[in-house]
Amino acid sequence: MKLRNAWILILLAIILALPFLFRQKGSRSQWREGDPVLVIISPMTESIRYEFGEGFSDWHQRTHGRPVKVDWRNIGGTTEIMRYLASEYAAAFRAGWKSRGREWPANGAEIVLDRRFDPGRPPAGDEAALADWTMRKELWQAFRQTDDPSAFSSRIDLFFGGGAYDQDNAWRQGLTVAPWPADRPPSNLLVAADGTELIPRRVSGETWRTDVFFGTCLSTFGICWNEDRLKDLGIGQPPQRWKDLADPAWFGQLGVADPTKSGSIAKAFEMIVHEQCHAAVEAAGFSEGQIDDFEQRIQKAGLPAGEMPEEVPSTYQQAVEQGWLNGLLLIQKIGANARYFTDAAGKVPVDVGSGNAAAGISIDFYSRCEAEISQAGTGRTAMNYLTPVGGSGVSADPIALLRGAEHRELAVEFIRFTLSEEGQQLWNNAPGTPGGPKKYALRRLPIRRDFYPADAHGSPSSEKPGPLGYERNRAYTVDQLGDPAINPYELARQFIYRPRWTAGHFNFLRDFVRAMCMDSGEELRTAWKAAQGRAEPLRCLERMPVRPEPVTWRSALQLGRKYDRMELLKEWTLEFRANYREAADLAQNTGGG
Repeated sequence: MKLRNAWILILLAIILALPFLFRQKGSRSQWREGDPVLVIISPMTESIRYEFGEGFSDWHQRTHGRPVKVDWRNIGGTTEIMRYLASEYAAAFRAGWKSRGREWPANGAEIVLDRRFDPGRPPAGDEAALADWTMRKELWQAFRQTDDPSAFSSRIDLFFGGGAYDQDNAWRQGLTVAPWPADRPPSNLLVAADGTELIPRRVSGETWRTDVFFGTCLSTFGICWNEDRLKDLGIGQPPQRWKDLADPAWFGQLGVADPTKSGSIAKAFEMIVHEQCHAAVEAAGFSEGQIDDFEQRIQKAGLPAGEMPEEVPSTYQQAVEQGWLNGLLLIQKIGANARYFTDAAGKVPVDVGSGNAAAGISIDFYSRCEAEISQAGTGRTAMNYLTPVGGSGVSADPIALLRGAEHRELAVEFIRFTLSEEGQQLWNNAPGTPGGPKKYALRRLPIRRDFYPADAHGSPSSEKPGPLGYERNRAYTVDQLGDPAINPYELARQFIYRPRWTAGHFNFLRDFVRAMCMDSGEELRTAWKAAQGRAEPLRCLERMPVRPEPVTWRSALQLGRKYDRMELLKEWTLEFRANYREAADLAQNTGGG
C-alpha cells in the first residue's frame, strides 16, 4: 500500500511539473522577482500581446542582461480604455489636489480632461465668468504641467493600440506625454541617416505619428466574404465596393460590429461616409486639384464650419454635405442587411470564414488571419478579403507614453523597440523565421517604409542603406508586402483623407449608427424588406431625425456638445422606429412605386 501511494505521489508530482517542463523557453520563464515590470493597457489581441511581450523581454535580456515582465491590462476595446484612463487620471489628480488642501470643484474631472479649453482666451464677460475661467485654467494647467508618478499616476505606463483619433483625444485630454524632445528623436528610428522618413507623419491625409504618439503598424478596412455562401445565395459577383453591401440580396447575411464598442469599426464607417463625400464632390464636377485648393483656402480662412470663403463656390460645400448624407443612408442599408451587430470586431471574419455570415465589414488583418485558418488542410480558399479601391484610408495603430508613468525609462525603451526593425519584424514575419514571432503569425502591416519595395512615388529603395531592406526581409513575411493590393503605401495613394469632411463627426457617427441600425434594428429590417420596389416607403425609411434638431452635416458637429448623449440616443431611436414603422405600413398599403 505504501509503495502504491508513493507511486501515486510521484505521478501527481510529474503531472504538476509538466506545464513547467514543457513551457516554451523564453523571457517570461526567465523572469524573476525583482526584474523589471512594464504595465501596458491595450486593445490588441492576445497573440499580439504575447509576441510583443516576449519579443521585448528577449531584446531587453540581450541588451541589458535582464528580462522584462509585461503586465498587460486588457479591459476591452479602445472606447472602454479611454473611459477607464479618464476615470483613473481624474480620480488620481483629485486625490493629489485635495491632499494639498485645495478645494475640488464638482465638475473638476470635466475641467482637467477638457479637450477644447484654451488657456490663452479669457472670456469677455463679467467678473464672475472671469473668476470661473481663472479657476478652470489653474486646474487644467496644473494637471498638464505635472508628469511625476509621485504626484499622481494611472499606474499604467503605455497605451498601445487604438486609432489615431482616440490617441489624439488622449493627448488632448492630457493623458499622454512625449517620450523624448520633439527636436531630438532617437537616431535612425523615425528618419534614416540619409533623410528618408522611415515613419512618415502624414500620408494621404491620415496622421501616422505626432510628437506624442507613434504609429506602429497599419490597417485598412474592407469586405470579407465566403465563396460557398455566395454560391448558396445565388450571388455571382463578390462585393467590390461598400455600396455593393446595400443590395437587398444580402438581407440577413452580413456580419457587422458595433461602432460604439470598436474604434476600428467606427473608423470603417467613417471611411464609408468619406467615400460618398468624395463621390458627390466628383459628380459635381470638381477635380482633385480643385479639392486640394479649396480645402487649403477653407482652412486658411478659419470660418465657422460649413461657411466658405468667397473664392470657394458654395456648390462645393453643398456636394460635401450631400455626400455625407448619402453615406449615412448607405450605412443604414448595410445595417438593414445585417445578420447581427457584435461587440467584438474579430467575430465577423470568424463567422464569415465558417459560413455563419456570407460577408461582413472587417479590418484587414482579422480577415487575412481567418482566411488562413479557414483554408488550412482544405487546399482551397473559401474566404476572401479586399480593400475597396478608393474606399479606405490607411490608418495607424499608435503607441504613446502615459502621464506619470511609474516605469518611464522602460516604457520609452518599449516604444523604441516597437518602431525598430526588430519590433517591426514581429508584425508580418512568419513564426520561427529570422526576427519573426515565436508562436503566432500576426498578419499585420509594419509601418516602416523600408519594409516595402521601391517605386517611382517615393517609397523606400531596397538598395538604399538601411536597417532592413525589403529584399532582405521579403522571404520571411507571411504576406507579399510588395503586392499593390496589400502594400499600404500603394493603397494610401488611392484614397486621400480630407479630415474636414468627416473627422469631426466621428463620435456622432458611433452613436448615430447605433440608434439608426441597432436600437431600432428590428423595425429597420422589417421596413427594408417590405419597402423594396416601393418609392414612397423607401423615402419614408430614409428620413433623418429632426429632434431635438434636424441632423445635418453642420448640426452633427455640435449635437454632442449641446445635448446629453443618452437623450440624443433616445430621441433618435424613437424617431427612427416611428419612421420605419410608417415605411412598413406604407409598403403594406401601397403598390409598387
